[in-house]
Amino acid sequence: MTDNRRVSGEYGVTDPAAPTGPSADGADMASTDTSQGSANLPMEPDAQAIRRLEDQLEQERERYLRLAAEYDNYRKRGARERAELADRSQAALVGRLLDALDDLERLIADGAAASPEQVRQAAGLVDRKLRKELLAAGLERIDPAGSAFDPSLHEAVSTLPPPSPELDHQVSATFQAGYRFKGALVRPARVQVYAEQGQA
Repeated sequence: MTDNRRVSGEYGVTDPAAPTGPSADGADMASTDTSQGSANLPMEPDAQAIRRLEDQLEQERERYLRLAAEYDNYRKRGARERAELADRSQAALVGRLLDALDDLERLIADGAAASPEQVRQAAGLVDRKLRKELLAAGLERIDPAGSAFDPSLHEAVSTLPPPSPELDHQVSATFQAGYRFKGALVRPARVQVYAEQGQA
């Protein structure tokens, strides 16, 4: 005689009276406990939630205002420091020019008693001293006579027909020197240019 329990086990038939596995029971119980736990979580009242969010918003607003004020102070401090640096640089340049200014004042005061040659020599000394200080500060003189005309540095105030084709668009004479200060153009050189009529 065949054992019914053995046959049913071999062919995958489960006894309805047999208890299910512990893993299935554990899963069902965990699922039930979880659903019951989430259902039992306390809900925050609407008024309390609104009050909490308003507090957070106010904190963020105050933080933003503090950051904006700090940035504004930083910007003003930077502008003030740049202005002070520019003033100190200008004061240093003026200080270096004072000797030349003193010499010029003496020349004016004593010029009536001096001979024309003495006045010319004194004026030359003042001129050299002044140019030396300006050159040390970064001033560059532009005298382009004999070089190619450059409209970014030169201003053509008159033209002259070129005596030979290779001199076309060359600077024939400088009427007023130009100047650059630390690479930046302060004043273009005013020049006469070799060019055919209407081509300058």
